[in-house]
Amino acid sequence: MTIQPVVPPPLPTDLDRDRLPRHVAVIMDGNGRWAKQRGLPRIMGHRRGVDTLKKLLRHCRDWGIEALTAYAFSTENWGRPVEEVDFLMTLFERVLRQELAEMIAEDVRIRFVGNLGALPQSLRHEIDRAVADTQGNSGICFTVATNYGGRQEILQACRAIATQVQDGILKPEDITEDLFTRHLYTAEVGDPDLLIRTSGEMRISNFLLWQLAYAEMYVTEVLWPDFDDHELHLALHAYQRRERRFGKV
Repeated sequence: MTIQPVVPPPLPTDLDRDRLPRHVAVIMDGNGRWAKQRGLPRIMGHRRGVDTLKKLLRHCRDWGIEALTAYAFSTENWGRPVEEVDFLMTLFERVLRQELAEMIAEDVRIRFVGNLGALPQSLRHEIDRAVADTQGNSGICFTVATNYGGRQEILQACRAIATQVQDGILKPEDITEDLFTRHLYTAEVGDPDLLIRTSGEMRISNFLLWQLAYAEMYVTEVLWPDFDDHELHLALHAYQRRERRFGKV
């Protein structure tokens, strides 16, 4: 994904830099509807959605947000038409191949989470290369959830912990929230502070089920391809107006 070498836009004056979310997660919904509204094939919505994600990554980086996690492809998305799935796999691969140099130059660290073994081999190759080539970067951490399901993530964590108990490495009483969290895909980056979902759908769609326990949620009717810096500004402004109590008074 190309991050243009432009002068970073200033943080809007009504936002407090010290109260920005450290980690933003996004459910990028509405690509197909955006295309349909314009009489275009669904794949055109996905292409436009990639451009939107590139711009969002740039703004998060420029405004001082440390981590962005994007829900790119769920385990349920395999049920879409074969032509659409094939296009998405090819699109992911092409974007990684074409934009890797820019991500390296702009100090973006990219990570992928999910059942990556089920992806096409050529795409896995590009993923491995992107992760390896950016692992030393210290800028924004960009996590792409691909063939990801929150229930599946929790199951794999349970299996890993159960194996350690079976092998005598752990005792049942050793299992704590902190230990469980360390077995999740997101252990390195931590839980999101803010979840943004576009297209007005009021559900989390099997995304980061454990990690979103105390995230602030922002839902907008705007379809993903139309989510721009103004919409991000609105989301951050809404976030900063809330009082996060984490279940306390």
